Amino acid sequence: MKKVIIIGGGAAGLGAAYKVRRAAAAGADVDCVVIEKDDRLGGKLATDILRDAEGCEYVVDGGSDAFVSGKPAIARIARMVGIADEMVPAREENKKTLIVKGRRLVEMPDGIMMFAPTKLVPLATTSLYSWSAKFRMALDWFLPRKSVWAEGETAQDHDETLESFVVRRMGRESLDRLAEPLVGGVHASDPGEMSLAATFPNFLEMEQQFGSVIRGFLNERKKREEMRRKYPPKPGAKPWAFFNTFHRGMQRLTDGMADAVGRERITTGVRVTSLERSGDRWRVSLSDGQALEADAVIVATEGWAAAELACGVDAEVAGLLASIPYSSSATVPMAFRAEDCPSDLKWFGILSPMVEKRPLLAVTLSSSKWPDRAPEGRVLLRGFVGGPRNQHLLEKSDAELIETVRAQIVDLLKMDPDAQPVFASVYRWNRGMPQYTLGHLDRVDEIEHRSTRIPGFAVAGGAYRGVGVPNCIESGERAVTKVLADLGIVLEEDTAAAPGRRTH
Repeated sequence: MKKVIIIGGGAAGLGAAYKVRRAAAAGADVDCVVIEKDDRLGGKLATDILRDAEGCEYVVDGGSDAFVSGKPAIARIARMVGIADEMVPAREENKKTLIVKGRRLVEMPDGIMMFAPTKLVPLATTSLYSWSAKFRMALDWFLPRKSVWAEGETAQDHDETLESFVVRRMGRESLDRLAEPLVGGVHASDPGEMSLAATFPNFLEMEQQFGSVIRGFLNERKKREEMRRKYPPKPGAKPWAFFNTFHRGMQRLTDGMADAVGRERITTGVRVTSLERSGDRWRVSLSDGQALEADAVIVATEGWAAAELACGVDAEVAGLLASIPYSSSATVPMAFRAEDCPSDLKWFGILSPMVEKRPLLAVTLSSSKWPDRAPEGRVLLRGFVGGPRNQHLLEKSDAELIETVRAQIVDLLKMDPDAQPVFASVYRWNRGMPQYTLGHLDRVDEIEHRSTRIPGFAVAGGAYRGVGVPNCIESGERAVTKVLADLGIVLEEDTAAAPGRRTH
């Protein structure tokens, strides 16, 4: 029997392991083990059931709290492992995003898609932008393309930063007030360094196809409306939402995959110390003194950790992995009594642009966004700190981070300055967010190209072609396809035409 060792027990590693187990169930003579250095599985999917001093229960996601409907990987896996009924949509009746502007919170105008306005009246009446900025944004309709692509060229051939693109098409204020916190915030990235081809290639493609970002998003909105008319919700079906989660938090997904893989195949709390090719097999040394052998290895860790392990495999691959920069961040959930909060709690989140120079990236109102996250009479929020220009904040203690976020929330929501949370906690993600800088896709292409020459070896995770949970799962599955092919095993589920690569 062929054996695959998977290093890393996050969404990518468990996605890989579950595909190996599907291969075994389909008749392939293969099995796997998963090695995870932390005591818990799930990676950046971390859900805790917490209680305050009065025994009130909260469902708290310390990492990602949602997945989007447009990416099918999570729903597909949920159906396979039998937890699809546990998926729940966001509470669309509360869907509203607020933007910090000075001491005020301004609602994001209706019709904004990513950062582009698609409705005239909301743009004209919003106080988020100055009048000069509104006119400048409207010029996108008339501005020519930066260049005309030659046949066969893609966004990767015409990459530029988010800052360059948005300022060029819609002006500086559009970037500073919305594109940076909304688009750049997904990656916790500096818009001046963030590769558009690696994160949102559709922006570049829209300019090329329609000559205007606004025209492109208008076309996308029209297609969405046509799909809703063509496929109205069936009676009794769950309501549709762009954002979805699981009833007891996002870790339910990785727990479900771990159960489907078989917990007996998973080892936690043990670190891989070295990785080397031994003849036609692999030798994996562990921090507890064990040495495992396998026919293939998948490294499903952060890129910097993969670089350390790849040093003994291929120096060029290791150097490329090490060249992917990372930023650190922290999630700070806390709950308040409802009487301490303002009356309007019908919103999903607050975005704090970098131009505001606050130590807070964003706030999610979890008890408004999701059902059953907090008991009656309690308000559950999550604050986010870190990002490319606030890395120094991660040097603070947990108590200091909690106070920083508490003070910001109290100020933004006009609460009593002395209002205290009934509970608060901190989730730290040290070097947890890969930065897709210019040239990122070229680096990834080279990593993948060199990896094809290493039999039974592949990397997977958020460092390559998308940081979202669905992207990570698909990355793990692609890694399995590669190493099993090296072993002469071709899976039936891979015989269909492979979909085009997607990012973000």
